[in-house]
Amino acid sequence: MLELRQRQRPLSEIAQAERAVLPLRGSNLRLQASTEPEIILSGPSETGKTIAALTHLDTLARATPHMAGAIVRKVRADMDSTVLKTWRERVLRPDVRIYGGEKPEWFGYPSGARIYVGGIDRPGSVLSGELDMAVVNQAEELALADWEILTTRTTGRAGHLAHPQLIGDCNPGPPLHWIKQRAQIGQILLWESRHEDNPILFTDDGAITEQGQRTLSRLDALTGVRKQRLRFGLWVQAEGAVYDFDPAIHVIDAMPEGWEAWRKVRAVDFGFTNPFVCQWWAIDGDGRAYLYREIYMTGRTVRAHAANINQFEVISNTITDHDAEDRATLEESGIYSMPAKKEISVGIQKVQERLAQAADGIPRLFILRGALVERDESLAEAHKPVCTEQEFESYSWPKGADGRAVKEVPIDLNNHGMDAMRYMVMHEENPIGQLFYE
Repeated sequence: MLELRQRQRPLSEIAQAERAVLPLRGSNLRLQASTEPEIILSGPSETGKTIAALTHLDTLARATPHMAGAIVRKVRADMDSTVLKTWRERVLRPDVRIYGGEKPEWFGYPSGARIYVGGIDRPGSVLSGELDMAVVNQAEELALADWEILTTRTTGRAGHLAHPQLIGDCNPGPPLHWIKQRAQIGQILLWESRHEDNPILFTDDGAITEQGQRTLSRLDALTGVRKQRLRFGLWVQAEGAVYDFDPAIHVIDAMPEGWEAWRKVRAVDFGFTNPFVCQWWAIDGDGRAYLYREIYMTGRTVRAHAANINQFEVISNTITDHDAEDRATLEESGIYSMPAKKEISVGIQKVQERLAQAADGIPRLFILRGALVERDESLAEAHKPVCTEQEFESYSWPKGADGRAVKEVPIDLNNHGMDAMRYMVMHEENPIGQLFYE
């Protein structure tokens, strides 16, 4: 261990040198000199916490010969346009070599250090070997078991870093999230990162910048639990949620064996300014429904979406919203549809029944993690849901004058995947003869 310390510059010295390059503040700066084994930077959106974690990783890779590091997220497909984009544009310097092209596999440093890229959903060799350090982007997406696996990869056996670390950044989730629980019993350090820590949003003397005004204005426009978490950084539970949806139960990492031969159904909710949603569902022999593919995209015509849909397997059953012109456009592309039964109250009840445990203890509705075909970056930048899974928490009942939920019609906001899902469920729950009508 003494030899390792001699090979590294003191972290405080490194952090001070990097401070001139990237003006970090608050917990973001504090992280640069840290040696604790498990730290997560928590805070609202756009506080600079991801850049801070990546800067710490880059600094140590430069200072530590042959260090083995990793950048990790729950789903590998979500990394290229998010954390890796930030890594390449805001942190990396020209002397770092990129291996793997547009979807990098690892980065090589002049020091001989390597930074690997991996998703929990596709761990491969990245997460099976020993690491000196790993940075987890959007740590709130991970299950506790995922994080614990990463702790077994950063124990120090890699042998290049005197103080091996597992670092994460996250937006707040519900108050009983494992991150909060782990912090409360002292197994992890949870440090708060604030908007004032981001020099793009606030100057050194605390004055808000033009970009800061734009960013906070956009975050102020959010509603409900998303505003509480992404604007104010609060660990709060969604109030009045329509569905009892638990990602630990209803989101799966892989489809069951033999699912390719199951019956398939598509459900479509039309949109242009709002998202166009097309969901592919596989129905098993017991009638359980699995969302295995999804288009969730704004700013494209129905004709463009039809061309995208036709790249995948042919499915005879497509249930859609009632817009006659949009249905006709799909038909011109060879996608024949049936109008959905759109009774909201009955549909919600049927979805709720499917999310609950059946007699055998297993729910009847699941979502495949990573089902999204393409991420809509304009929605992500506006801090809106980018897929059906993300709609569940904000899909809620309005409040009455007494502050209690009025369980009649949910708030009509960020519910496009919810609508398409309801169309599918009503199609599955109702006899054909009673279902389709204009």
